[in-house]
Amino acid sequence: MKTAAAVVVDSYAWIEIFIGSVQGEKAMEAIQKAEEAYTPDIVLAEIARKYMREGAKENLIQQRLKTIEETTEVTPIDTQTAIESAKCHLQLTEKAKKENLTAPSLFDAIILATAKTLNAKLITGDQHFKGLNQTLWIGET
Repeated sequence: MKTAAAVVVDSYAWIEIFIGSVQGEKAMEAIQKAEEAYTPDIVLAEIARKYMREGAKENLIQQRLKTIEETTEVTPIDTQTAIESAKCHLQLTEKAKKENLTAPSLFDAIILATAKTLNAKLITGDQHFKGLNQTLWIGET
């Protein structure tokens, strides 16, 4: 796996890290090798929603979100990211249609936009991002 100066960590990668999977190990290695590591703020909400839906205890969710905050810089949505998100959503929607994937979420677009605005690689295994220049792929090939 190539080393990137800056990385953005998506929900997929964080979930794999918390599971302790091979993909999670690849993600953590990429975070540790990067000069800068970021997590979009919406990833915190996405992860909290997933664990809450699965019945996880609130203190476990808080611990995991704290791990994200301690490991990476949490980035907010600003004007530049919002505009880039709109462009990314169009790009991802077109890609999803061509590849017969489900429609991407606005979360996906914001995560990709964050990577683009920070000139960073996106650590992910989400099919919506597979093959994009910004992607540092940890998913199954």
